[in-house]
Amino acid sequence: MATENKKRRWRLSRRGFLIGAGVLGGGIALGYGVGLPAARLKIAEVMDSGIGQPVNIDKGPLVWIDIAPDNGTTFYIPKIEMGQGIHTALAQILAEELGADWQQVHVIQADTVHGPVDSAGTTGSQSVSSMWPVLRDIAANLREMLRAEAARQLGKPVAQLKVMKGFVLVDGASGTGAGSAEGQISFGELIQNKQGAWEVPKDKPVLKPMSEFNIVGQSMQRVDLFDKLTGQAIYAYDVRLPNMAYGAVARPPTFAGKLRSAAKGTAEEQPGVIKVVAEPDFAGVVAETRQQAAAAVTSLALDWDAGKLWQQAEIEQMLEIKDGAGTVIQNDGTGTAMPANDAVEAGQMIEAHYSSPFAAHAHLEPQAALADWQPDKLRLWVGTQMPALTRGDVAKAMGLKEEQIEVMPTYLGGGFGRKYGSDVAISAARLSRAAGRPVHVAWTRKEEFQNGYLRPPTRHILRATLGADGRISSMAHLQSSGEVANSFLPAAMTAVMGADFGAWRGARLHYDGIPNRYTRAQVASLPIRTGWWRGLGLLANVFAIETFVDELAHAAKVDPLEFRLQHLPAGAGPDSTSERLRNVLMGAAKQAGWDTPLPQGRARGIACCTDAGTTVAQVAEVSVEGGKIRVHKVVSAIDPGLIINPDGVKAQTEGAITMGLSSTLFEETRIENGRVSADNFDAYPLITMRDTPEIEVVLLQTGLEPHGVGEPPIGPIAAAVGNAVFALTGQRLRTLPLKLV
Repeated sequence: MATENKKRRWRLSRRGFLIGAGVLGGGIALGYGVGLPAARLKIAEVMDSGIGQPVNIDKGPLVWIDIAPDNGTTFYIPKIEMGQGIHTALAQILAEELGADWQQVHVIQADTVHGPVDSAGTTGSQSVSSMWPVLRDIAANLREMLRAEAARQLGKPVAQLKVMKGFVLVDGASGTGAGSAEGQISFGELIQNKQGAWEVPKDKPVLKPMSEFNIVGQSMQRVDLFDKLTGQAIYAYDVRLPNMAYGAVARPPTFAGKLRSAAKGTAEEQPGVIKVVAEPDFAGVVAETRQQAAAAVTSLALDWDAGKLWQQAEIEQMLEIKDGAGTVIQNDGTGTAMPANDAVEAGQMIEAHYSSPFAAHAHLEPQAALADWQPDKLRLWVGTQMPALTRGDVAKAMGLKEEQIEVMPTYLGGGFGRKYGSDVAISAARLSRAAGRPVHVAWTRKEEFQNGYLRPPTRHILRATLGADGRISSMAHLQSSGEVANSFLPAAMTAVMGADFGAWRGARLHYDGIPNRYTRAQVASLPIRTGWWRGLGLLANVFAIETFVDELAHAAKVDPLEFRLQHLPAGAGPDSTSERLRNVLMGAAKQAGWDTPLPQGRARGIACCTDAGTTVAQVAEVSVEGGKIRVHKVVSAIDPGLIINPDGVKAQTEGAITMGLSSTLFEETRIENGRVSADNFDAYPLITMRDTPEIEVVLLQTGLEPHGVGEPPIGPIAAAVGNAVFALTGQRLRTLPLKLV
């Protein structure tokens, strides 16, 4: 690989590129910065727009692209693959702009030593949108460097050369971009025959016209598919090293629990025990097997302060929506929390209340990390969405410099925001240092439920007035939620933002045809740890808004689809949110046969949202069997802007809908005596294959930029199902999970 070459000459160009000479391939790195708007309403607009924030790449001689003599092209991808297909999509962008042969493309997960380090991590459905301009710029520069070198080696003007499938060809040459032929030369040959230093193009290269794309926009086979099908893919739970031991850590019995004191007890006497650590703030055991370590932890002499034994009813009180509390994140027209008094007195105001519960992440693979403490450095293999953050957190906890730590991210068996933190990596590092050998720490399912963090509960009040024409004249959304982002962000940032942007994601009203709109969000600092979850607050907020809009449609005696279209002005332009929402609504309705008859005992419901720059609409077809809701089919129309991999977009849409349906129909946990009521799947059921409906995805495409896909499709599903249930039964369900009375 490029990082293994003995000679390197690096120079920094005026445009911030780092070019490596004396390497097999052109390693290029480009850094960007991100600014924070000052005004809270402006922050709300930026966060809600889904504009991909530029990635912030750590400085240093980092390799993005490695070209081998045999023309194999390796891309070092800083984003984490957790099943969403991001390695494939980002590789498609690089290969397209570079002109590489897709059949010779390889992808390596960048770590904190080899390849670019992205401080933003893999979150927020922004991987493609944030890296789209960066990767094209990097690949275009390398392509032009290769063309310039080919001009020298072939003795032809650069203007006469084109790049195709890993070759530089002379226009009109008989070569096909494969094998050896007169008038063409491979990337690998160019690299081998290069003399002197590489030069960065003085001018910004012209990007490849989208009309010439043949990789972007195609359903290319996933680059991780073979390893996963053959069992070669390495997850954090799978990592093994010679002489490796296993660690287990004592966990507090309640959320508020604190360790008063710790002693070794009889743990050292237990079978297989290698080392016992009993410190004021940490207690754990290292043993030859995972089972031995877990058993020995129970022999530690621990004194816990359980703290206050919180109950669900106390949590409910903290979520109460208070007059004037919170932060205004939307104020259009003359929007207020209450419609005008005359409208209230005339009985024209409609009000409804909605709620959602605590929910677990329930990802397939629990937390896991392998730490190898060495005299001069610490190596970590860990399942994390945030390698740079993990490196910093571990360095601080262990008293090391960041450059002494190498974090090697593995595949993730599901993330959904839960693998944002660094606690499992810190535990493994502490135990490895104590034992003097590599130590693997992996959470159990019970630890995930009891000692992780949850999706926070929410409460919503929606108010609106209907004019004489049956249209909404004013609408207000008052929202309350536990923390999502605030508990992970610096206090200064949360102070500037006011409300928790993660909690109010999807809370703003996007019907531009409503003249007066108002949204206020308040955050409750709950005694139960809450945080990131797929889509953050999107599912709960869209459920409340789109259920309420459906209620208003029925109050106005207008078809729910037509009612939505009435409040989305036509003719605002093809890139406008209104036009894009209209298109996905009509696309989903047409594919689902919105106006066609259904079998007896079935009904349809519709809902839509915009998130991460993507618009989505869904139609759910439901029945009631044995007093339970059954979803037979979901049609989803999605417009994510430029589509990189159609099959990947469909897969992400299907996955988000399935996870959203699980939350809609089944998932809920409560707080009892300071603990989570569920500690395994027997008490926290998930959707099964039997309950999963047929899912049909309609792809629409607007604009020249890609937007987020991983989370937006989770937004409308709960409301679409609930609205269908009302159409069928007349029962309006306003609390998740949906249960018939």
